[in-house]
Amino acid sequence: MEYTAGKYDVIVVGGGHAGCEAALAAARLGCRTLMLTLNIDFVALMPCNPAVGGPGKGHLVREIDALGGEMGLNTDRAAIQVRVLNTRKGPAVRALRAQTDKRLYQESMRRVVESEPLLDLKQAMVERLLIEGDAVRGVVTRTGARLYAPAVVITTGTYLRSRILVGETSYDGAPNGQFPAVSLAASLREAGFEVGRFKTGTPPRVDRRTVDFSRMSPQHGDVDVPCFSFMSGVRKQVQVPCWLTYTSPRTHEIIRENLDRSPLYAGIIEGTGPRYCPSIEDKVVRFADRERHQVFVEPEGLRTNELYVQGMSTSLPEDVQLAMLRSLPGLEKVEIVRYGYAIEYDYVVPTQLKPSLETKAVAGLFLAGQINGTSGYEEAGAQGIVAGINAAQFVREREPLVISRSEGYIGVLIDDLVTKGTREPYRIFTSRAEYRLALRQDNADLRLTERAHQIGLVSGERYERFVRKREQVQAELERLERTVVPVSARVQDWLASRGSAPLSRPSRLAEVLRRPEIRYRDLAALGLENPELPADVAAEIENQVKYAGYLEKQSAQISRFEKMEARRIPPDLDYREVRGLSNEAAEKLAAVKPVSVGQAGRISGVSPADIAVLLVHLEKRRRMGEVSHGPGNGSGAPGGSGGLGSGAG
Repeated sequence: MEYTAGKYDVIVVGGGHAGCEAALAAARLGCRTLMLTLNIDFVALMPCNPAVGGPGKGHLVREIDALGGEMGLNTDRAAIQVRVLNTRKGPAVRALRAQTDKRLYQESMRRVVESEPLLDLKQAMVERLLIEGDAVRGVVTRTGARLYAPAVVITTGTYLRSRILVGETSYDGAPNGQFPAVSLAASLREAGFEVGRFKTGTPPRVDRRTVDFSRMSPQHGDVDVPCFSFMSGVRKQVQVPCWLTYTSPRTHEIIRENLDRSPLYAGIIEGTGPRYCPSIEDKVVRFADRERHQVFVEPEGLRTNELYVQGMSTSLPEDVQLAMLRSLPGLEKVEIVRYGYAIEYDYVVPTQLKPSLETKAVAGLFLAGQINGTSGYEEAGAQGIVAGINAAQFVREREPLVISRSEGYIGVLIDDLVTKGTREPYRIFTSRAEYRLALRQDNADLRLTERAHQIGLVSGERYERFVRKREQVQAELERLERTVVPVSARVQDWLASRGSAPLSRPSRLAEVLRRPEIRYRDLAALGLENPELPADVAAEIENQVKYAGYLEKQSAQISRFEKMEARRIPPDLDYREVRGLSNEAAEKLAAVKPVSVGQAGRISGVSPADIAVLLVHLEKRRRMGEVSHGPGNGSGAPGGSGGLGSGAG
């Protein structure tokens, strides 16, 4: 029996990382929001490695935080080890990575969700979407409850028609023994969405008491490192180590002897797996010349003996899993607490989405997270906050927030998905960003917090901190440019002590700091630093000064990029009428429906010649008065409306 169980502004289906960010964003923007999850005890569940961050991924977390999201703050609350990766490389690829206490992460996020005034958290399985015409109206649960809202965000992760595989055994299931969302997957297909099939997996978890750490190398966290959230400051605490070991020739022999029992090589698995996070059996086959592979043994929390064996993701039978683990140094007597498994699941082909993450076919319906073909908590959270913001903007009848590729990794992630799609579980990398020197993790707040403030998502305290940091950075940059360092014996001796060439003439302090061997903190020896500056501000200043030339070149590239993004394409354009377009380009453009010429140029199969033809056609339309090239329409281009329109809060 169906009945009306409630009416909301926004309904979020799913309580994972995308769901939490989406629900919190919508509620904080003033929408009465409902988050429905299969199991309230599994809010913000970490079914794979309880780690957050890394190159690209850490950048996403910083951007979520800059927009007023929760993942960075929650990671800081639950972190048990934090490291800065790529410290020997340039600032564009340096990134934070935190090992967290997964239970603490879940409990902390649940408290935040339950404390949000306009947000209701309820346990239910959603089986069907309510769609009238071309607009969503709500959802129906397994018990027949009808819940209405003009905006619905689906964040079902890997649960759509999911199947667990371990060796010769397979069954309908979801992570941590939960139920698969079979009926909801059917509802999406019935609504006309093109659906694909992906596969991912997880390694065994082992009992700490059965591990010999003396045969492994400890991997310690950094002593003083910045936190993920710009609101948290610097972390100073004793951190729990992770441990490094390696596979052995015997490990590889065990795997090769049992490949016929692997669902991956027996042809049982239908979905495409992640290229950048392969199973151990896949690594042994693909890299047959490698004598060993790294394996990290990582704690899952402070109050559990469970350890995560990173690098050993597998769907081999249980007996094989135990044998191969016991062939690793330090794990000779190990006992498995949870066996590894593969999971297959449906995803919605993401080219069916707008850059706002609203579906093109159904108004008010937004998709975020692994349902869009991505992998990882960070990618999910990034999509979740954008979908939640834009669901609220939809309800408030305001222009969507669209983050450009030149503004953030979130923009790169979403643009790649909606423009190019993905044939495997998508993972963010710094190499995917054309303007990565400008999109560093340290300046995410300077890039995005103002935009979040404009729509009303950033708190007063956060905005005040942001403004103060921005002013401090600008004031110090100006001081460095106007302060002159004299040619004196003291200065020359100081430079020599740091292996730097002597001054031939009085120089601006900025020029001295630009030398590779000089750090901002070194200026203290001459009394030329500003001791009042926080560490994060000093780091930002140093990056801007040292890489000023490169940043100037990248700024010019971004300007050219934004000009193409500002050339809008009318949504009703019939590409079959554009004379000179190749058949392939017309077909691809009609399928994706790009919002700008810039986006059109990033579609696979659309050549520069096709773009030239398109530009000529648009210019003809403009001259006929049929279209305007203004930056509105939610372009998200910096320096224009920013995708917020006149209705921005």
